[in-house]
Amino acid sequence: MSLTTSVIKASGGESPFWMAVLHGLGDSMEGYQWMPEQMRLPWLNYLLINAPDPYFTGFSWFDIEGDRDPGIVRSRGLLFETLDAFCLQHEVSADHLFVFGFSQGCVMTVETGFRYPHQLAGCIGVSGFIHRPGSLIQDQSDFAKRQRFLLTHGTYDPLIPSEPVGQQVEAMKRQGFSMQWQVYPKEHTIYGEVELQCFREFLEEARSEILAS
Repeated sequence: MSLTTSVIKASGGESPFWMAVLHGLGDSMEGYQWMPEQMRLPWLNYLLINAPDPYFTGFSWFDIEGDRDPGIVRSRGLLFETLDAFCLQHEVSADHLFVFGFSQGCVMTVETGFRYPHQLAGCIGVSGFIHRPGSLIQDQSDFAKRQRFLLTHGTYDPLIPSEPVGQQVEAMKRQGFSMQWQVYPKEHTIYGEVELQCFREFLEEARSEILAS
């Protein structure tokens, strides 16, 4: 079973670069229809993805109460199947595919960056956390230390405090993973144009490195 998806093609014409977008708890892919226009990157195609489980008016990647493991493992498997099928059907190379996620979607983005058995173009995680860092290190793919990560957070986030997540990121960096960490004076949201510009710079730099290789 593949997850429900929606494709938004690059405004600048044919391009090999894509970004899979993973929403947060209770949201859906409809909540990110704004992204292509606001990001203003005419070379980037978008693959919007719904989480598997209904949650009020949206969807959920995993349960927020109790043991998160079963939901994360199940969603990760479905996400990998979806990405594999998409890349095969659309002739997309995984190393030209970015993954972006907010909140629960951030957790799944980190899971993908560490465990997906292919090199990705880069991973952006916003206002989330790293689930079971020890297991990620133990089960990392052959490509995990070559993945590019950008994680951002808010100092006023009332749902997921930024300081413990920053400590997780620093611990991963000490283990040799390539993780950028950026904190903004925001709550559980995206910090407007300032944060969007951070995303753009990360994506542009990764694209330049890929094209130069």
